[in-house]
Amino acid sequence: MSGDERALAWLLEHAQSAAPLELAVLFKAAGRLAELGEITVYLADMQQNRLVPLPEASPPGRQADACPPLDIDATLAGWVYRTETQRISSADEVALWIPLVNGIERIGVVRVAGRQLSDMQITAACALASLIALIVVSKNVFSDNIIAATRARPMALAAELVWAFLPPLTIGTAQMTSTAVMEPAYSVGGDAFDHSLTGGLLHLTVVDAMGHDLASGLQAAVALASCRSTRRAGGGLPEIAEATDEALASWLPGRMLTAVFAELNVETGHLCWVNAGHPPPLLIRDQRVVSRALENKAEPPLGLGPQYHRPPSTVHHAQLQPGDRILIHTDGVTEGRSSSGELFGEGRLIDFVVRATAAGEPAPEALRRLIRTILEHLDGKLRDDATIVLTEWHPDRARPADGTRSETTKKVP
Repeated sequence: MSGDERALAWLLEHAQSAAPLELAVLFKAAGRLAELGEITVYLADMQQNRLVPLPEASPPGRQADACPPLDIDATLAGWVYRTETQRISSADEVALWIPLVNGIERIGVVRVAGRQLSDMQITAACALASLIALIVVSKNVFSDNIIAATRARPMALAAELVWAFLPPLTIGTAQMTSTAVMEPAYSVGGDAFDHSLTGGLLHLTVVDAMGHDLASGLQAAVALASCRSTRRAGGGLPEIAEATDEALASWLPGRMLTAVFAELNVETGHLCWVNAGHPPPLLIRDQRVVSRALENKAEPPLGLGPQYHRPPSTVHHAQLQPGDRILIHTDGVTEGRSSSGELFGEGRLIDFVVRATAAGEPAPEALRRLIRTILEHLDGKLRDDATIVLTEWHPDRARPADGTRSETTKKVP
């Protein structure tokens, strides 16, 4: 058994019972066992602005030596995160930077430093990084330490409630990618999203509750729970809308919620959706938005109560073409205003998405930059929640098994 194989087997065995704060030390030990050099793991913060070091336990009597955070938009490590491409730097010492990817979701980067690496060792380092990603994600489920490390400040109660219900920001397969962003991350109130793959169907949900308080967060949580409960019991889109409407009216009367519930057949590209008082989804095709392609008369919001006799929801249909992107957003995206009163508007939203598509940006990076553009336009002060889900159907695309966009490794000064 080679050194890198021993390192993988050793790490897999010892990580099973390791506490979250022991991971950083374990990863370093695995790097030495594989004769790769010093390993440092950085995780993206929840707004994808910085890469922060994986937290570790403090030695007795003193604080742990922590590496400084790295800016995602202004460092080589950030470039590796944004492009999901390996890089070697050698300004002061040789260092290999590897994207840390769970499936196709970007979670951070790994730095392997201290020596010149052969092609075989680079391959071993990438395999180790893949295992590290799986271990970090598994421990993150029950570790406040890792979650706290990726937060820049305390989170409001309503936001804590909503985030607890949300899936990973990005999911996908070789046939599709679905990714989301949501702001203000630390004080979101009534927005929420969901995406889930069941067999050959991708389920998409975006909800926008009335208000911006704890009750709004409860509305969003109830809506997601109702949606999941119904679809996991075999219910279709009309049943999901009906069950969500009844749950909201029963448990949170007097408060409305808009929503889009959608399903994409990832084999055929057939899209169907229900719109309950929400902004219509946008279809991006051939580097342009197809005007009014998914725009139908929206039905009333959900949760209006028994005095409103809601008819069965209308299911709309569309056939996608390979490479099509579907964008679903809440009104906080387009209706936000700058300090001078200038509306962000649907025109800016469309222009940005079209330019990002033309530039060939992957959907997760396009959304990361889009939400930063929105925040800059609004001077960092959102008066309403802003949520965007961008889904791409790419049945002909082949992705490497580790989720990276390129297997090439280039050296930069």
